[in-house]
Order: sequence, then structure tokens, then C-alpha cells
Amino acid sequence: MKVTVMGASGRIGTRLVESLRQAGAEVVLASPTFGVNSVTREGLRTSLTGANAVIDVTNAASFGDNSALEFFRTSTRNLLAASADSGVGHYLALSIVGTPRLVESDYFRAKMVQENLIKAARRPYTLVHSTQFFEFISGVIDMAAGDDGIRLPSASVRPIAADDVAEVLTRLALEPPVNDTVEIAGPEQFALDEIARMLVAANEDMRPVITDETARYYGVELNDDTLLPLHLAHVGPIRFEDWLNQSMAS
Repeated sequence: MKVTVMGASGRIGTRLVESLRQAGAEVVLASPTFGVNSVTREGLRTSLTGANAVIDVTNAASFGDNSALEFFRTSTRNLLAASADSGVGHYLALSIVGTPRLVESDYFRAKMVQENLIKAARRPYTLVHSTQFFEFISGVIDMAAGDDGIRLPSASVRPIAADDVAEVLTRLALEPPVNDTVEIAGPEQFALDEIARMLVAANEDMRPVITDETARYYGVELNDDTLLPLHLAHVGPIRFEDWLNQSMAS
């Protein structure tokens, strides 16, 4: 089984490469770091030659403007075209739980465009909607920080370890495409402000976390269930406390 990982040098990509290799797959590392660019198409067709599956874990450099839309639209079109030309039999892409409910945000609107392009291509595919990564919560905290502290709503979340995301992607890549969306999440549910307090306390960060139901998440006002999966298919086993203890020790 030959699998091309597009975005192989990123947070999920590096874990995914290792997970696929442990599962016995032949892995092609594709990202600008390895001379493959899905926007300019540099090295793209070569990286897909002979691949049984491609896993798209690329990400835009910016979350807050139209550049995300341009990236996902161009990158996805190029990847789909090159995959079709190379006869790749399975196109997997990592996206985010709640994306259809978050399109008020430029970034999530761009992710929705990516998903629609994949569905419209009429190629065998699997879309994976993941909840927020444990490793991403610090970014949420930075986004919510202000002069008086960190303002976050108490919306519910089921965050997941990046290692568990990589494991699920590996399993799905080695199976036939589902031609649908699969949702994955962590084993526990938290309030967003609650898990932020836990991480802030662990890092001995003295900033207060203020519960503010009007605080926006990347420009979007959340309902309690906006960030929760609707049809949970896979649950990662790593608990937040165990991940936190390991990350603090490393």
C-alpha cells in the first residue's frame, strides 16, 4: 500500500507518516519542505505516481483573511486533478467538526469550499471531521487573550490528541473509501473555558480565564453544541489529563 501524505511536515503530517509506516505502508512525504507544493504544483504529480491513497492534511498559513480561501481552493483543485491523472483510488482529507456551522468565519468558510470541491469531484473519498486537537487549545487561548484576561464561552468541546487523529487517518487510509464524512473526537467532554483553565493552570499562567458567552471563537458566536460531533464514529483513547501530564514532562 503506497500512501502520499500531503502536508507531511505539519503537526498531524509528521505523526501520520510515522503511524502509516508502523502499519506497513509505503509513505511518500509531500510538502514544500520536501519539494512538493500543492499550490504551485511543483513536484505534485511525481509525489502521487503509483499511490493508492493520498491524505490531505495541508493547512493555510492564515486563519483570519481571504488567503485561506485562496489556499484551500487552489490546493484542493490541484490535488484532485493530479490524483485523478495518477489514478489514485482514495482521497482522504482532514477537516473540522462543526465546519458547516462555522462558515461566518473566513477560515471555516474556506474549509467548507475545500470539502465541497472534494465531494463534487466524483472521486472516491473520505472526509474526516475532527474536533479540536489538545495541541491546538493553546492557540485558542492566545486568540481569546485580552487586557483583562482570557475570555471564552462555556461551549462544549470533545478535544482529541493529535496522535489519535493520525491513528484514525492511518486506519481509514488502509480501508476502502466511504464516500462520506467520518467524525472523530476525544473520550471526554469539557466546557471550552474549563479546559482553557486547566491548561493555563498547568503552565502556571496567571492570566484569569473569564467565562463570557458572547466571546467569539475565530469570529463566530458559539452555541453549546457548535463544536460537538453530530454522528460520532471514532473516539480517540487518550484522555486530556494523560496528554497534559506527558506534555508537561517532555
